[in-house]
Amino acid sequence: MKKLALVAGTAAIAMFAGACSSSDQPSTAASSSPAAAGGTLTVFAAASLTESFNALGKQFEAAHPGVKVTFDYEGSSALVQKLDNGAKADVFASADQKNMDKAVQDGVIDGQPAVFATNKLAIAVAKGNPKGIKTFADLVKPGLNVVVCAQQVPCGSATEKVEKSTGTTLKPVSEETNVKQVLAKVQSGDADAGLVYVTDATSAAGKVDKVDFPESSGAVNQYPIAVVKNAPQAALAKQFTEFILGADGKAELAKIGFGPGK
Repeated sequence: MKKLALVAGTAAIAMFAGACSSSDQPSTAASSSPAAAGGTLTVFAAASLTESFNALGKQFEAAHPGVKVTFDYEGSSALVQKLDNGAKADVFASADQKNMDKAVQDGVIDGQPAVFATNKLAIAVAKGNPKGIKTFADLVKPGLNVVVCAQQVPCGSATEKVEKSTGTTLKPVSEETNVKQVLAKVQSGDADAGLVYVTDATSAAGKVDKVDFPESSGAVNQYPIAVVKNAPQAALAKQFTEFILGADGKAELAKIGFGPGK
């Protein structure tokens, strides 16, 4: 009987130890999954991406429970300067190749950037277009208050290309640091017209009218995206860039007029 009791006791101990082992040890899949661990993904993105990226951020969060996506929207040149100064971010999405190239040259980008969208300029005017603006050349009419982006900002660089190609010299009343500031000046009535992206004017439908002009096709901006070097959430950053480059990203961007990437 003593021998049977000893065997039974040993078996019970073994079963208890096995149960503890299976319940106390975290699964490898859960511990290695960025989504399971949660965390905050920080995305530096050009201001013109605001509406589309806000929607895509929510979609990404829904697919990655526990993850929070936060955005810093500014002019692309300002975002590169932040990265150069040591600001922490996981992803950088630029409104032109020039600023992404600078970020790569400055050593703040990890891997090869990929173009995910294209965009071109349009003229934003007050609802009803009271000044009767129909062409790019109309923007030099006397007494017209025109606002543009500063030259170092992608929308400003595109504006300058159109000026050179058409032989038109604008005399803006102000030069803004990002395209949303230009749009805001038109919406508030501080400007009669502003050069913004097609997507910005489309997203503000009902608040401004959009005037397209053929010369904008000669100044199309490509939008590249990349993981930032030493990203705090490197694995999530890679997943986010792949998401933006994928079918869901393209579909959301197309809603307000972004063209396809490469």
